[in-house]
Amino acid sequence: MASYVERLWAPEEHGQLSRRDREPGRFRAYIPDELGRGLPHLGDEARAAAEDALAVLARADERISRSGAYLNHLLIRSESISSSWIEGNRVTPKRLAIAEVLEQGPQVALDVIGNVRATEQAIATLADRTRLITSADIERLQHVIEPTLEPGLRTEQNWVGGTGWSPLRAEFVPPPESEVPRLVADLAAFLSETTGNPVVRAAIAHAQFEAIHPFIDGNGRTGRALIHTVLRRADALRNVLIPISTVFAGDTDTYIAGLTAYRADPPRLDEWVIGFARATELASSNAVRLADEVAALDQQSLDDLVAHRRAHELTPAVPRRDAVVLRILAALATEPVLTIESVARNHGVSTTAAHRALNELADAGILGRTKDQRGRLICWTADRHLALVALTERSNRVGAGDTANRAPRAGPPRPEKGRIGTLRATSRDD
Repeated sequence: MASYVERLWAPEEHGQLSRRDREPGRFRAYIPDELGRGLPHLGDEARAAAEDALAVLARADERISRSGAYLNHLLIRSESISSSWIEGNRVTPKRLAIAEVLEQGPQVALDVIGNVRATEQAIATLADRTRLITSADIERLQHVIEPTLEPGLRTEQNWVGGTGWSPLRAEFVPPPESEVPRLVADLAAFLSETTGNPVVRAAIAHAQFEAIHPFIDGNGRTGRALIHTVLRRADALRNVLIPISTVFAGDTDTYIAGLTAYRADPPRLDEWVIGFARATELASSNAVRLADEVAALDQQSLDDLVAHRRAHELTPAVPRRDAVVLRILAALATEPVLTIESVARNHGVSTTAAHRALNELADAGILGRTKDQRGRLICWTADRHLALVALTERSNRVGAGDTANRAPRAGPPRPEKGRIGTLRATSRDD
């Protein structure tokens, strides 16, 4: 059974601590029970909610796959943006995409890119069900997310929330550092197992990881990456990722209440699983909507290109099937930021042909031209595709709903209407 252990807070080095934080005292650290490999018994309501969420996930995965797995990168990017806002970093989809392609830019954007790549690594490596997950795997994942920290599990007590810098005033105190290796090894075994409902397993794994809080920093992002690991490892998702944590970001009070319920005595596990299942369904619906909107935008972009060519009496009005402009259009969802060199490399054409195609798409209003502070053109951007990611993120932050009359408290700013066009997405934002 889960338990609490009493510990003493008596800092030897006061440093920059306030008077209240220097005060000694006793606090209770939470020690969760080991999970084993199986799933616990759930009530009828929680079990039904998890089964419904699993069915919605499967339908979303199948539907989105028809449009192509290219949505993976957009969805990962959306979730990483959401994670960055949880962590206090402010970055927009466009700034992130530019920094990713150019490999330079604001440190905030570069940090989020690291989170994108860490998530991709988690899926590629940990989701391989032919291998067991180990504590070392979880440590490596966290180190990719937080490369500035020394790798390894924490060797000191930490805590979450509260005012000041003292466990005496914390909202939650995870287990003592001496318990962490044992609990992480147990969690790794639980993550390796694929039996039972994967939605339930993902919910429990995430809550247990957050309860252990095994690292000095990067716990939130690592815990969110593990959700994808469980769902992909169990084949609940085969083609795309569903950014469940973006819904958590939209309702942090409910999220924290759910984690608190998980740690209650006795644990209110059903309450947490029901909340997790609901977030899964909402995120799945938004992912499908993004797929539909990307498909509609791709068609609109083609129509805009043809209209532009006709207006300027370019022949043929409809480009040949192998034309560079059409190849660029088909890949805008995965390549929303382009340079002459990237187009030439990715599509096997000369830099002259790449430059000509990019200018034509910009003149047709499909791509935007982005310049640096000196006025030099540095790249072309698919602003309407990037706006869809921003709209999806804003929608997730209000529970996957319409933001026309309910703007999120925090998140990427509302895209300019001119960047969105006449898509259905405009109905989701003011």
